[in-house]
Amino acid sequence: MSGELDIIDEIIRKRGLASRIFANREVLHPDYVPDTLPHREEEIRKLANILIVSAQGERPSNVLLYGLTGTGKTVVTKYVVKRIVEKASSIGRNLGYAYVNTRKIDTPYKVMASIASSVGLRVPYTGLAISEVYRKYVNALESWGGLHIVILDEIDHFVKRKGDDILYKLLRINEDLVKSKVAIIGITNNLYFVEHLDPRVRSSLGEEEMYFPPYNAEQLYTILKQRAEKAFHPGVVDDAVISYCAALAAREHGDARRALDLLRVAGEIAERESAQVVSVEHVKKALVEIEEGRIHQSIISLPLQQKLVLKVAVELASKKGYTTTGEVYSSYVEEARKRGLEPLSMRSVSQILSQLDMMGLILAEVKSLGKHGLTKIIRVKDDVINVVKKVLADV
Repeated sequence: MSGELDIIDEIIRKRGLASRIFANREVLHPDYVPDTLPHREEEIRKLANILIVSAQGERPSNVLLYGLTGTGKTVVTKYVVKRIVEKASSIGRNLGYAYVNTRKIDTPYKVMASIASSVGLRVPYTGLAISEVYRKYVNALESWGGLHIVILDEIDHFVKRKGDDILYKLLRINEDLVKSKVAIIGITNNLYFVEHLDPRVRSSLGEEEMYFPPYNAEQLYTILKQRAEKAFHPGVVDDAVISYCAALAAREHGDARRALDLLRVAGEIAERESAQVVSVEHVKKALVEIEEGRIHQSIISLPLQQKLVLKVAVELASKKGYTTTGEVYSSYVEEARKRGLEPLSMRSVSQILSQLDMMGLILAEVKSLGKHGLTKIIRVKDDVINVVKKVLADV
């Protein structure tokens, strides 16, 4: 234990407790809502025009916001809703809201409990029926007598895994209310999400729809520049570093969240290295660190059989530069039986390899073997090999 304290003391001696790099690192986190949102004025105006009636106690239309990751959907929604709630409060209106990221809070029970807790209810982590939590929420709303805006973020991931039953229930909740009202805002990264919804859910959720286009490099530069001025001490980050982060993120479909992550992680690397300024080299290191983190998260979220297929594929491919579906399947069956697992069929393993390819964890190319048919030639990038071996060492 004393050794650990010595390490901590050493870090404090080397870097100090006050950051020489960051003035306020929170400004670069995705949850931060700035005072102004450059290049989203039109979207703010449109959403505010839809929701403004809620400040007078009238229920606005439900809204579905869609667009790729990092296009400002969440931050615009929080910005507009918070401002309207403040306005309503100043004129004595009961207006509140719940924000739930349904990718993180990922079961119907937890979603319902999170929404209910936003009106002051204490709901146990588990133990009640969802219908009971729903009933408590309805009763609390009736006692409160106001308008509640429920923001459901990344709703596409939730519906894909858990179905749209809870969404349908929330969209019909006003039928159970007399003194209160509820409006729903759904946020999705999947541009085709609505096409797979039950028609009743689609018509209720998408009473109004808004599309958020990706940012270009110039717009990302403006956003990063604004945040950097608050996040870093003067002179720590120059325009070349901001431009480089913006250009990298613009290449990745204009993802502002990725641009902010790059800048923040680059700053943290500079801090760890006791550098005086953040450089382009720090951004390059941040890119590697973030990518490895993404791969790590992708791997640990896989079911056991998929982890085993990936582990076998990586081990075989890393020995000679590539492997084939047949080789992976033979080795996988052997490994599955060693662990007391019932092996999946060849067809299922082939489908898993296709999924791993789509996730970017392997590179699978279909190759003709002439009269012997087709096979997949599987290769793995070096950065993926290292992370897979580390994460799946105990599988």
